Amino acid sequence: MIPELRTQFNRSFAAEKYAALLALLEQRSGGRVDFRVAETPIFMRASQLEEMAAAGAKLTAEVIGNSACLAAARSAIPADYLVEGETAHPNFVTADFALIRNRDGELVPRLVEIQAFPSLYGYQALLCASYREVFGLNQGLGTFLGGMAEEEYWRLLARTILAGHDPENVVLTELDPVHQKTRPDFEVTAARLGITVVDIRTLETVGNKLHYRNSRGGLVPVDRIYNRAIADELMARKVRLPFDLTRAWDVEWAGHPNWYFLVSKFSIPWLSERREQNAVVPPAVFVSDFLEGPGREQLAAWGVPLPPTSGPGTVYTDLLLKPLFSFAGKGIQFEPTQAQLEEIPAERRAGFIVQQRMDFVPTIDTPYGLTQAEIRILYLWPDNESLTPALSLVRLGRGKMMGVDHNRDQKWVGASAAFFPVT
Repeated sequence: MIPELRTQFNRSFAAEKYAALLALLEQRSGGRVDFRVAETPIFMRASQLEEMAAAGAKLTAEVIGNSACLAAARSAIPADYLVEGETAHPNFVTADFALIRNRDGELVPRLVEIQAFPSLYGYQALLCASYREVFGLNQGLGTFLGGMAEEEYWRLLARTILAGHDPENVVLTELDPVHQKTRPDFEVTAARLGITVVDIRTLETVGNKLHYRNSRGGLVPVDRIYNRAIADELMARKVRLPFDLTRAWDVEWAGHPNWYFLVSKFSIPWLSERREQNAVVPPAVFVSDFLEGPGREQLAAWGVPLPPTSGPGTVYTDLLLKPLFSFAGKGIQFEPTQAQLEEIPAERRAGFIVQQRMDFVPTIDTPYGLTQAEIRILYLWPDNESLTPALSLVRLGRGKMMGVDHNRDQKWVGASAAFFPVT
């Protein structure tokens, strides 16, 4: 998006450098990186990232300040996953943005989704540093937001995860972490902060305290959990945990599990209702409202093109069907039909939204043609501090879906990073 930097990078690119990048990432993250890493970072104006960061922060504040929205979202949490000790705010927020063209032909951001759940905070910092080192990027190009230096970023992440606790008593929990594609992030974070990665299914209870086994087999009390176990996966795999999530355990959560549900795709229809203030939010309604309430009329009033009829074979080419609490693009349906919407049982329709489909503008010039970018802003929110946009994460793709799993067989796509000139 900065033509001179794009041209300079493309001219100097060599396959050997890309191979060196992958080798460096595996060396420093302690193992194989199983998702595709893009051959290139992207180059943006700082003002573009700042605009997205400000928009995501505003939307987060709006959701958290909307008691009706939170109450409705809380009522949608499955009973077995309504966790005690809910914190006043999430510790982690991510906001994903597409770049589209407005009516004046300008590139502007549009929200894809917002989620109060951790992302690749450790690995992304490593990826940025590795791009810089391998490709010899100018030191005048920044990656951390708000003028933050790398060491300051790590201190902020440490405060968010550790909250003053001894690292020995803080664990990163995930379901089968050794076999997760996000394992490089776990390893980078654990090594940097001195915490232990454990399978959430191996935690042990003694009285009102949770424990884990250290490398010597000793039982260690857990004071704080950096939670990476996704409720959607736990439910899909019908995992039975060794402790009751709904019980009030003597433990703190870095990323309380309830926030995964409270700030999520569930928020988008609520934010859509304030279209005048939230132009960055694509129009969206719950499927229940679309089929049985005013949702269809609302979308039409917000300018979404809809077919004049709604028979079973009607195709909604400008809509996406999304399950509310899925992760990594699971379950998204492009161009849903009326029949597909009606096939969702009435009692489950409030668990899905239909959202206006956005046309990502290909903006990244690569040897394989123009490529699209989805830009994620990573926010950190330590206990008793302020929400801070800290870093961006980029996914490059040339297909319908932007996730790295959906672009495995292409080149110059995948997980990437954004650099910007520092003034």
